[in-house]
Amino acid sequence: MRRAAVLAAAGSLLAFAPAAAAAPLSLRASAGGQPPLVTSGQALTFVGSAPAGAAGQRVLIQLRSGRRVRATRAVTIGRRGGFRATFVVRGEGAVNAVAVHAASASFPAFSVRSRGVRVVDPYISRGSATPSVRVIQWELSALGFAVPVNGVYDEATGRALVAYRKATGMARVEAAGPQVLASLERGAGRFHVRYPRDGRHVEANLALQLLAEIEGGRAVRVYTMSSGKPSTPTVLGRFRVYRREPGTNWEGMVDSSYFYSGYAIHGYHEVPTWAASHGCLRIPIPDAPSVYAWLHLGTPVDVYYP
Repeated sequence: MRRAAVLAAAGSLLAFAPAAAAAPLSLRASAGGQPPLVTSGQALTFVGSAPAGAAGQRVLIQLRSGRRVRATRAVTIGRRGGFRATFVVRGEGAVNAVAVHAASASFPAFSVRSRGVRVVDPYISRGSATPSVRVIQWELSALGFAVPVNGVYDEATGRALVAYRKATGMARVEAAGPQVLASLERGAGRFHVRYPRDGRHVEANLALQLLAEIEGGRAVRVYTMSSGKPSTPTVLGRFRVYRREPGTNWEGMVDSSYFYSGYAIHGYHEVPTWAASHGCLRIPIPDAPSVYAWLHLGTPVDVYYP
């Protein structure tokens, strides 16, 4: 099923407005993210507007999962046409709201439907294959983190969560949890590009221990990495790939792209979440082929501390 049909953004509404209405009907959710999400157990508010002439009328707001009505609130339309209702949502899956006003002596009937919001269980774990996993993958992918969108919490998803946690200053572990979900809902954690004028290039942020592929001034894929430890630091500066070496060499370096002397971006069997290499930019071996394929001779490589 297409993402646009299942994971619609909160915002504009499908509505049937009375012919006499002076303003369009609307109903939107207080949820952020791409697609919009809310953590299970969190309050979700739907804010609507009706023509000013409907002030004082009662409207029923239903929280729905598909055709099933989860809960109903009866609220009064304010003098400026506004109304709202808050629900605590639990479980996982898609929800939306429908506001219905029955015809009265002073105002005709109307109904308006919000677009969908995903309720996400933050406590996913390795091996999980749930709707919540897919939503988290979509959110990470929308922010540029290298992650499959397959609905399975696999090793690649764990690496993407580590990278995201690095970007947002959280503990560098393979876990989601409420803190990660709240951050994703805010749209936080996008990689800040230092050199957008370098065109198609890679940036290594040594403070965050992240490697990012940059195109069009934005990070299109972000990976966890490990740079040089204090005794063998990574060289800082702006370089270009000058030599490429596919496969595994005698030092265990996989798919190496050299950008200065013996310094390279390469896969390695050990990639801690901190600086631990002999000076190279290590990335996990499963990520090495795609990074190697993206790099070319002459690709700019920017290495820096913020």
